[in-house]
Amino acid sequence: MLDQEQVHKIAHLARLEITAEEETQFAGQLSSILAYFEQLSELDTTDVPPTTRAIELSNVTRPDRSVVYDHQEDLLSQAPEQEGEFFRVPQILNTDED
Repeated sequence: MLDQEQVHKIAHLARLEITAEEETQFAGQLSSILAYFEQLSELDTTDVPPTTRAIELSNVTRPDRSVVYDHQEDLLSQAPEQEGEFFRVPQILNTDED
């Protein structure tokens, strides 16, 4: 079982600030997780092929298509702010060079 000092070290390595009460709580929870992994390690997996997931997944996507929209004025009229033929958005990058 993990003790509170080990949980404190793990939290420090993960750059987490947790209280002493949370350290006690997490010690029990992490110990339960580790005990479950020990239980799983007892299973014979010699004939089980390695996989990344239990079932196969595939993304259903549509192909990208470029379409020209002829009603630019309609789009711009719905924007909160516009500047000429463009949407005006708030600046998100700092241009000050230090």
